[in-house]
Amino acid sequence: MILPHAFDTDDMPEQPKVLLVDDDEVTLMVTAAAMRERGFDVTEAGSGERALAQMIDCLPDIIVLDAMMPGLDGFETCATLRQQPGFENMPVLMLTGLDDDASITRAYQVGATDFFVKSPQWSLLAGRLRYLLRSSSTRLELERSKAKLARAQDLARMGSFDWRRPSAKSRGGLTLASEGLRVFGFLQSDHVSLRRLLRMVPMPERRGMVRMLHDVLVHGSVLAIDVPVILADSRQRIVHVEAEPEFNDQGHGTGYTGIVQDVTDRRVAEDRIRHLANFDALTGLPNRRQLIWRTERALDHARRLNHQAALLLIDLDRFKIINDTLGHAAGDELLVEVSRRLRSCVRHSEQVIDGALDSVGVRSHRSLEAVGRLGGDEFVALLPEITDLSDIERVSQRILDAMREPIFVGGQECFVTASVGIALFPRDGNTVADLLRNSDVAMYSVKSAGRNSSAVFDPQLVGRGREKLELESALHKAIERDELVLHYQPKIDVRSARMVGAEALMRWQRGDTLVPPGDFIPLAEETGLIVPLSEWALREAARQAKVWAVNFGFADSIAVNLPNRMFERSDLVEHIHQSVSTYGVPHRSIQLEITETGLMKDLQNVIPSLHRLNEIGVEISIDDFGTGYSSLAYLTTLPISELKIDRSFVRDLGITPQSSAVVTAIIALARSLGLRVIAEGVENLRQMEVLHRLGCGVMQGFLFSRAVPPDELERWLQQTVLPRKAPWIAQAGDTFLLEASRPGGRRG
Repeated sequence: MILPHAFDTDDMPEQPKVLLVDDDEVTLMVTAAAMRERGFDVTEAGSGERALAQMIDCLPDIIVLDAMMPGLDGFETCATLRQQPGFENMPVLMLTGLDDDASITRAYQVGATDFFVKSPQWSLLAGRLRYLLRSSSTRLELERSKAKLARAQDLARMGSFDWRRPSAKSRGGLTLASEGLRVFGFLQSDHVSLRRLLRMVPMPERRGMVRMLHDVLVHGSVLAIDVPVILADSRQRIVHVEAEPEFNDQGHGTGYTGIVQDVTDRRVAEDRIRHLANFDALTGLPNRRQLIWRTERALDHARRLNHQAALLLIDLDRFKIINDTLGHAAGDELLVEVSRRLRSCVRHSEQVIDGALDSVGVRSHRSLEAVGRLGGDEFVALLPEITDLSDIERVSQRILDAMREPIFVGGQECFVTASVGIALFPRDGNTVADLLRNSDVAMYSVKSAGRNSSAVFDPQLVGRGREKLELESALHKAIERDELVLHYQPKIDVRSARMVGAEALMRWQRGDTLVPPGDFIPLAEETGLIVPLSEWALREAARQAKVWAVNFGFADSIAVNLPNRMFERSDLVEHIHQSVSTYGVPHRSIQLEITETGLMKDLQNVIPSLHRLNEIGVEISIDDFGTGYSSLAYLTTLPISELKIDRSFVRDLGITPQSSAVVTAIIALARSLGLRVIAEGVENLRQMEVLHRLGCGVMQGFLFSRAVPPDELERWLQQTVLPRKAPWIAQAGDTFLLEASRPGGRRG
């Protein structure tokens, strides 16, 4: 059926060019005049030879040829024309006076588009010419569309196919378009059958493919599948096949039509994207997303098959030290090696599983087993099926053993251990979130117990963890709620029986409970709250120094314990200056204590602050002296004013000669360096007497007073020290007099 718009002259040239060829001059002239009257641009040629010579110059839209001419007749001219490049599809109308089948047949054989019997019916001839021009235009447009489609299919590596069922009228079989042949690497001349294509499918997938095709044919269903194939040149490609069934009038299936497309590049890109979405870029291990997916599938199978599963949370010990010391590149290198070792400890599967596992078998969930990286230095091992705890213990022990061997990173030999927390399904949780949380609790219990071990989750750990969390939350609010208090332990000069200073010790008045520092100071240091707590302690000690100065003329210093991280702060000096200025007390009213271990841990960062503090008159005391590093060189270079003999040396004074020897050495060292020395932890008269005899006259400890609130300390001074009623005062006086009466004794 020809659509009405097929004859729309809007798409025709305004004056179609016609090459009119006839050896009869009269007929040529009359026909040309009639065609010009009807809107055609006519070029005349009196012979076939003349027509071929004029062809290039005039470039006609259509050629009208007289069939019978002397020399080169119309048939020979048309045949020659069709051999010229660019004129293969030129519309040619053959004019003939011979109304016989032989001439018509010959006209078509030489390539004529149509024929017309000579007659003076010029309107019919004009109509026939316009029809041929319209048909030619339509055919050219179809050719261009076909070429564009072929190009698009070629770019998309796509081609069409047709498959017919064998019937009484046809043998049926497969027909591949030229683009489809290229998809499979065939030439136009190759004969391709469905059996030949199936032989290109690798054997592991071929049987399944044959079964699928059989089912599709039986049910007459639509086919859409990606098929791996191996081409003749051994390249492996993935071809997407889509086909729809066709039916006859009786509803019987006659075959399939569809397309084939090479989707190898797309599948590679999709696999790459899928891998990036599911695997850690550094280690290649499954990432958090993939781990959660695998664990959810493993738990589904564990519920259905009624068995246990387990999660092992693995956290590296001391990784931060290595990362900070050797750099992030070395840290990454370490993580890659750790991941390699962990992978060897389980039946690790790299596959991104994206379908129903049931089709693989009842034990298909075992392919979920893997080690993954949660992030940082945290890894997780998923065991989708375990019989009892012994299975987990074997795996966790393999993990710990794998970490014991040294790792060479950044040209340095490093030793990295791991802490492993274990949670079981369903005992320790029914969801992935529960298992991750509880394995994390178990892992931190290993950290607290010394690291390099494993622990199975225990509900009691949650209680302790919850208490710690509640304590941390309450500690955040302790300052603003004014719950912190300072208790003060006096420093006593036993010779003069007077207080020569005090040490401020922090307490937390949490409701009716007085929380000792050992219960919250470590937590404060871990969470960073130690900084605002220390700043508060400095302000409160300055305020108390002012109160005592007013009440009983206190002019000594209050010692405040500071963590070493406070000395790293550039604003420490300014903060102390603001604290003492606020209450109008001198800088020497505040003394800072830092432990020997804390000092030496980060000595280079602490030194600048120590010198600035010394310049404004704030003295530094080294607490727990003798328990830290053996090197004493720092004593000669740092602005230190006081050494405190640790209570561990004081405890056995008068009992073991070793303790006396150590204390004697410390006192002698302090004297030679011009440093004051004070003994802490003095609890009985024996210790006091030995210290006094060895030359240490300033002490603090329970023998004199515990750390008490400031009001109680004032009462202690008024009721015990000033009236000289304490037993140690009399004992100290007797000891002093006894030493003074000896030949060469001390004179004070």
